[in-house]
Amino acid sequence: MKVGVEILDASELAPKDGAGACNAFVEVEFDGQKQYTPTKPADRSPQWNHTLVFDVRDPSPLRLYLIANDSPDPPPAPAVHHHQHQPPQSVSAEQPDSRPPPAFPHGEAQAQAQPPPPESESKGKTTHDHEPPRIASTYDMVEPMSYLYVSVVKARDLPTMDITGALDPYVEVRLGNFKGVTRHLEKNPNPVWRQVFAFSRDHLQSSQLEVVVKDKDVLKDDFVGRVVFDMTDIPNRVPPDSPLAPQWYRLADRSGEKIRHGEIMLAVWNGTQADEAFPEAWHSDAHSVSLDSLASTRSKVYYSPKLIYLKVVAIAAQDLIPAEKGRPLAPSIVKIQLGGQTRRTRPQGSANPMWNEEFLFVAAEPFDEPLVVTVEERVAAGRDEPVGRVIIPVAAPYVPRNDLAKSIEAKWFSLSRALTADEAAAAEATKLKSSFASKIHLRLSLETAYHVLDESTHYSSDLQPAAKKLRKSPIGILELGILGARNLAGGKSPYCVAKYGAKWVRTRTLVGTAAPRWNEQYTWEVFDLCTVVTVAVFDNCHLTGGGDAKDQRIGKVRVRLSTLETERVYTHFYPLMTLTPGGLKKTGELHLAVRFTCTAWANMLAMYGKPLLPKMHYTHPISVLQMDYLRFQAMQMVAARLGRAEPPLHREVVEYMLDVDSHMFSLRRSKANFKRMTSLFSGAVAVARWMDGICKWKNPVTTILVHVLFLILVCYPELILPTVFLYLFVIGVWNYRRRPRKPAHMDTALSHAEAEQVHPDELDEEFDTFPTSKPGDVVRMRYDRLRSVAGRVQTVVGDLATQGERAQALLSWRDPRATSIFVLLSLIIAVVLYVTPFQVVAVVVGLYLLRHPRFRSKQPSVPFNFYKRLPAKSDVLL
Repeated sequence: MKVGVEILDASELAPKDGAGACNAFVEVEFDGQKQYTPTKPADRSPQWNHTLVFDVRDPSPLRLYLIANDSPDPPPAPAVHHHQHQPPQSVSAEQPDSRPPPAFPHGEAQAQAQPPPPESESKGKTTHDHEPPRIASTYDMVEPMSYLYVSVVKARDLPTMDITGALDPYVEVRLGNFKGVTRHLEKNPNPVWRQVFAFSRDHLQSSQLEVVVKDKDVLKDDFVGRVVFDMTDIPNRVPPDSPLAPQWYRLADRSGEKIRHGEIMLAVWNGTQADEAFPEAWHSDAHSVSLDSLASTRSKVYYSPKLIYLKVVAIAAQDLIPAEKGRPLAPSIVKIQLGGQTRRTRPQGSANPMWNEEFLFVAAEPFDEPLVVTVEERVAAGRDEPVGRVIIPVAAPYVPRNDLAKSIEAKWFSLSRALTADEAAAAEATKLKSSFASKIHLRLSLETAYHVLDESTHYSSDLQPAAKKLRKSPIGILELGILGARNLAGGKSPYCVAKYGAKWVRTRTLVGTAAPRWNEQYTWEVFDLCTVVTVAVFDNCHLTGGGDAKDQRIGKVRVRLSTLETERVYTHFYPLMTLTPGGLKKTGELHLAVRFTCTAWANMLAMYGKPLLPKMHYTHPISVLQMDYLRFQAMQMVAARLGRAEPPLHREVVEYMLDVDSHMFSLRRSKANFKRMTSLFSGAVAVARWMDGICKWKNPVTTILVHVLFLILVCYPELILPTVFLYLFVIGVWNYRRRPRKPAHMDTALSHAEAEQVHPDELDEEFDTFPTSKPGDVVRMRYDRLRSVAGRVQTVVGDLATQGERAQALLSWRDPRATSIFVLLSLIIAVVLYVTPFQVVAVVVGLYLLRHPRFRSKQPSVPFNFYKRLPAKSDVLL
């Protein structure tokens, strides 16, 4: 087994010499093995594009250290900043001289940790029974799209074109009306580009491919040389064929004569979107995009950070000293801060306070930010003065991992005094700092047995615990083919984002079209069927909108995996809709192909009897209010981490995918939920009406048949339960013919979003900010409307409470006469039921309820009148 690390580039590295430059190389350590990239002299934004391959001696969890160094300084100790070995994602490198702050102001490096390319078939294959099933990277669910790939690797011995002898080379790849350009490298006769260009064969209008090397100049770029290919001579390649090896080509002048100096290394082939070079290639579909914005048009795979709950229990403190001398110690509180998350305890007034309060925070690996615990005095309302603090790294041995819900031992931490600059100098002189003896008692643990929710539980895509050893094996594979879209409204630069579990995928941006054809296929491992995959379409506004632009949402589709049949491909157009303050807008249709393949039938069926969340959520539950707060913090953390990727997945995209505002009040959603509730009880209401018709003999034939069935069940009571379950079986088999043939899509009528269902002001209120930004008269009107709706809800809740309290009043003797009557009747009924066979009682009661209308009275029955006269607590309310 091997692991490959691809070192891409770094940007804005800190200078290491007096000239403001650095000679950077990358050292990668894995499992005791060290390898290095070439050194890039005098370059603060070096590009390596170098792959290092390591042998894996033990497949158990290992650490991967990535350190960016400045030659010839010695490499630092590889224990400052580390990452768990996990699927490909951005990896940040440290500067060797200091520990960087979380914002990484001194530069960032990019690398990808991934398995190496597969070995050839001649070497054979080795299988292991304990290995999980591998995900097959096939493209059988999408249409094949033909591309012409041109890989521009490097050049050598290029002739100089300027009088100064300098050369700033770059390459133009021309094919008909399309032209791709590499970046230019200053004063480099042996440049290395390593860029790939992909031209769609659907738009080819030329029989020749021309690769031209030019020299960047101020007025007019100089021609250096070119290589021309005939389109009929270009070979074809389809994975799993081995990559085409690049070759050296001698440059020719405009007339076709070979020049004395200058060669370029190229690889040219015909392929499809399944090619390994497809995601990172420049595409002719984005030919009008500038080089600076080109990265944001490529397809990309992202991974959410590994989120873990950090539990902090503030137990007690001892020997606290007031912040100011000469006054007594005020009530003290503990302020606990992790990044942007801050929690406080209740104040306790003594020098040795006891709090015993528990808090949960959301932490993300790698743990860049420490835990800051500050003890403060509540000297006045809204005024707290720090007494002391302790900064604790969120790592072992300070914060242990609690995988098995064990009791973690609490520790005492010494508090350091919070001083100003002048006080710190005086304390240094008098050694006051070392004599500060206050301590705080804390219990810290990383609760990895929980699953950190970063999306709503109603359409969650991941329910696995944070601890890897507690996770279950996969039960299947989800394959999603993003084929295309049609009739898209809004902008003309659409792209798709799909999320399932921790894996996010982003398709390439197709410029200048309202009917894009992506034909990209992605795969996920499935651990639970009761999960949802989310696919959304956005308009890329960062191509021309600048840094402040936001990608516009076009629509979203959710597909629940449990509604899919196994091994079946669902290929449908899903309607896209967006809700705006102006109303519902239909923004097009998204063409998707979805398939779920089961790899463990027994585990899949057994999953229906297991709880949704890990066991810790039930043995040590988290309150609803705290869960909402933690979910919001997790969403913010995921958005911030994905926004630091390259190219970034912007915050507005992540928030839309995770439905960050789903908990906000909406009168439209309230009406939709009320409609769902009424439709839920519509079946019971229909049964009650049917029974009322039976009792009133509206259909005599049906009533007589019910009499016969009732008498049979009374005579043979052992048939009641078998009859009920047989009836359920027959209904289920009967409904099989009318089962849904396609996954459900967004229901506008159920969402109460149609124009005739929702008032424009209700939508405007739904999209209002929190707190509100509307004028006072609008807020007053909405408040009065909310009071009116809440008044009706209040009345219904009061009526339900009244009926329940009347049932309690039967034996409470609040009405002594009513309770006496009920107690006496209970005694009589008990005696009658004791001496009378049950079947006789059942027949009498049943025939009485089914009696003919001739024997009925239109007035309410005696039991109903008796119950209505019972007292309730509504008469004692203010």
